[in-house]
Amino acid sequence: MNDYILSLLLGIVEGLTEFLPVSSTAHLRIAEALFHSFGLAPSMGADSGYWKMYTIVIQLGAILCLPIYFRERIAKLFASFPDGERGDRTFLTHPLSLVMVAFVVTAIPAFLLTKVIGKHLESLYIIGCSLLIGGLVMWIVDELNSESEAAGLGATGTRIRTWHIEDMSMAQAVWIGACQILSAVFPGTSRSMSTIAAGQLAGMSRASALEFSFFLSIPTMVVATCYDLLKSLRGKGENAIGVTHIDPHGWVVLAIGFVVSFIVAYGAVAWFLAWVRKHGFAPFAIYRIVVGTAVLYWAARMGF
Repeated sequence: MNDYILSLLLGIVEGLTEFLPVSSTAHLRIAEALFHSFGLAPSMGADSGYWKMYTIVIQLGAILCLPIYFRERIAKLFASFPDGERGDRTFLTHPLSLVMVAFVVTAIPAFLLTKVIGKHLESLYIIGCSLLIGGLVMWIVDELNSESEAAGLGATGTRIRTWHIEDMSMAQAVWIGACQILSAVFPGTSRSMSTIAAGQLAGMSRASALEFSFFLSIPTMVVATCYDLLKSLRGKGENAIGVTHIDPHGWVVLAIGFVVSFIVAYGAVAWFLAWVRKHGFAPFAIYRIVVGTAVLYWAARMGF
């Protein structure tokens, strides 16, 4: 397949799936396996250091849409630090601080488990199981909160006690950060799914759990992708590639994927926020179950 078309398609896949609770890592791996099966591998080789680096670059493109999309909201959070908009927060309980707490809780164990993460990354069996199990968990958790969501803010005796991230507790942030580790160790779990479901289990509404998930993804994914990209460009790690080895064709392919991923991710975030407030996460859970089952069946048939 033409590398430019391939880059366009992969940019769309990354942009659509990075922030939806369906796992962009899983979808990129599935797309790679499909291209290989149909003889549509890129000209430089799907297993080359360049294409390993390419997936990091397009992921960074998707992530960078968040600071732009939420620029006004982020500016308000910084302006209200540390007292909060209502004046009832502290340095440790302000939403920005809680984001960083959850980030640290995730980052340290994830860094220590990098060898385990690398081992699992290529396994379609792990990805299929993670999609399937994660879909079941998401469906059950969202259903548990459905009546409380319908009752709305102000209702008594509901499971939801946190409707806005300004009301989050330190315990909730630590719990969400701990659950996010699963997405780092088991590709296909989805960072978005793990943080959203964890938030809902901890008594957060769909909207507040989703918003916190978006804010937490900024430091988490920027640090993770920049670290991987630096290792790749500096010639460290398996299949690494130095920046001086990228020719003009390679730079164009990277640029296409980066830009397309950014644009598609921006639209996906806007749509996802509006959808969840009205419909919840059940359709995404069903999608995960169907795709996870299909991946496991396909992996068994093809011997991956």
